[in-house]
Amino acid sequence: MNDFKCGISADQLCAQRVCERTRFPSLEIGCEGGRQSGGCDPGYACAYTSNLSWRGESTPAPKETNPRAVFDRLFASPDSGDASLARARRERYNQSVLDFVLEDARTLNNGLGVNDQRRMDEYLSSIRDVERRIAAFPSTQQTAPPALERPADMRVQAGFGPAGGMGGEGGVDYRLHLRAMADLLAVAFQTDTTRISTFVFSNEISNRSYRFIDVPEGHHDISHHQFDPAKMAKVGKINLFHMEQFAYLVGRLKAIPEGAGSLLDNCMVLYGSGNGDGALHNHDELPIVMAGKGGGTITTGRHVRYPRNTPICNLYLEMLDRMDAHVDAFGDSTGRLRNLTA
Repeated sequence: MNDFKCGISADQLCAQRVCERTRFPSLEIGCEGGRQSGGCDPGYACAYTSNLSWRGESTPAPKETNPRAVFDRLFASPDSGDASLARARRERYNQSVLDFVLEDARTLNNGLGVNDQRRMDEYLSSIRDVERRIAAFPSTQQTAPPALERPADMRVQAGFGPAGGMGGEGGVDYRLHLRAMADLLAVAFQTDTTRISTFVFSNEISNRSYRFIDVPEGHHDISHHQFDPAKMAKVGKINLFHMEQFAYLVGRLKAIPEGAGSLLDNCMVLYGSGNGDGALHNHDELPIVMAGKGGGTITTGRHVRYPRNTPICNLYLEMLDRMDAHVDAFGDSTGRLRNLTA
């Protein structure tokens, strides 16, 4: 179950090409943790269900589920009193940890087989990338302080367990968890701490209960509704709840002035699912929403239908172009997705 092979995701491809422009090449966040090993679905490793971002074919980029941890990663902790000193201490600590990891890994690498050595090389490459980024940003560099208080430890408050799992039953807490992450993402974009992020509301095959909107059943269970009207109505309630949280994020970005417009005008926020119908597991007719004008290159307020079997990777190519991360092909792309501008 650990011999997975996925391929680099579009966000990480973009992050590799524009990483020098911001303090963090990308930000991976979510509201549900998950295992990085073992099997979570027959024939599929847990890494597939828990990760949206992949740095390489066998190297996921795990998401952070604790808003407080995200805040502390992005901005100096207010408990330190002096932001510049706090950042300097944190970077010295990070550097010492990297030195230790690299030394230990090199020793371990000598006794590994060919396949494990390849994976170790990928791991070491990611460590060296972190090392390079730390060196590129001296402790004197400051990030504008966010107009946001340090969040509470949502994993404990919402009852998600030590790994940010699915144990929570508190619907209000789950909504607060989602919105705290949305606030952090908006501030990260506002301060140009990063320009690329993935935000996972809920893992694949998650069986979270949504009692707070009168859906006590597990989400994954009722997604296999077999066209039962009652189950379909409950799935609709969950979809509506998720769309309301997406609207909250979009609203936060729209409320932040930038240039002659808003921060949203200079963003591309893609929301959707990998399945067109959970009951059928079909991978076409995907429900995709794009918010933001991409710096004036995308015409919003439209419902655009494309020919059946148009790969979503065609859209990714267009998004990569707008981020100055041009590639000729990605995934199963067949060309670029046209008509984004009316």
